[in-house]
Amino acid sequence: MPQPDDFYSSGAYRPDTIPEQPPAIQQPWFKRFGSLRLPWGGTEDMMPPSVLKNVTPDTLRYQEELEQTGTTRPFAHIDLHVRFDNERIRHARLPASSQLWLYMNFIGKWGVIIMLPLSFFSCLALLPHMKGSYISSFLNVFFEVFSVMVFPFLLAWLFGWLVVNHLPKLWIKPSKGPLWEFNRRTGLVTVFDYDNNGEYKKNGTVGEKVAPFYEFDAYITVSPDRQGFPNNVLSIVHRYQDSWINMANFVAPSGSASEPCGLWDYLQNYMDITQPLPDTPQMEPYRHRDPTTAVYDQQTGREPRYWRDMDDDTFNTKVREMTERIPHINTMQRTNLMPRYVNYHAQ
Repeated sequence: MPQPDDFYSSGAYRPDTIPEQPPAIQQPWFKRFGSLRLPWGGTEDMMPPSVLKNVTPDTLRYQEELEQTGTTRPFAHIDLHVRFDNERIRHARLPASSQLWLYMNFIGKWGVIIMLPLSFFSCLALLPHMKGSYISSFLNVFFEVFSVMVFPFLLAWLFGWLVVNHLPKLWIKPSKGPLWEFNRRTGLVTVFDYDNNGEYKKNGTVGEKVAPFYEFDAYITVSPDRQGFPNNVLSIVHRYQDSWINMANFVAPSGSASEPCGLWDYLQNYMDITQPLPDTPQMEPYRHRDPTTAVYDQQTGREPRYWRDMDDDTFNTKVREMTERIPHINTMQRTNLMPRYVNYHAQ
């Protein structure tokens, strides 16, 4: 079993060892956004359902089968710049050419789901005003409406689904590099800078803005979607320099503030080495490598294959339970831990 002193660096994040820090500085550019700063500490065992579903038990069993047979994972030769284990969460986006197929699949599917019944009932409402045979007139009008309002979405869905599910070589490609990283082992957060004062365009040098986790604050930023409804996104903002992470590239914007709050709890729990790793299928293969988690699992008798041997119905129940719990998260009722160490009145 790995020993904590040999594994974690001296700067790894612990809520009980946060140092005194300079007064907080409000970044001028951030004032443009409608934002609400979230409290530190008092976390619950909570996360957005999309994080829980990121890897399913079925995927874990498939990965295990590949390892047991010595089979190389598909596209293992491609560095997608993503890490998700007991040491770091490093995130990267697929290139635009890859995202195009994903968007086609998603938008095409929902376009058909929405527009097909809408077209049908619209034509049905016009039925009393049609001349001649009702059936013939209805079919003629419906065909015209279908060809304009539904068929383009159907084509997008067909091609997107075909490429995403059966032609992976066309869309699984490496991005230019990672966007950000939360490192549990060191307690550091890295924001990768692709501007880097022009150095990236000149010679491909990616800048790195690195700071301790406790120097970042979490904000919910709100902006309207195309229909005018609020989109809530978690933003992780450095307190003293122009450095921030828009977590919308990790968890999609939500009409509710509870999902960004759940994501903030998840990140704090992940970085806090006094707590075990968040218990998700994606983290299960790495729990024995993390000292705090290994001790916790031994003391509580957690089944090492808890997620891996779970059937689909049970897993779907767990996701549904998290979906039902997250609207009741108590983030806004908590006492903020950080003002003990930081003066926010300077903002």
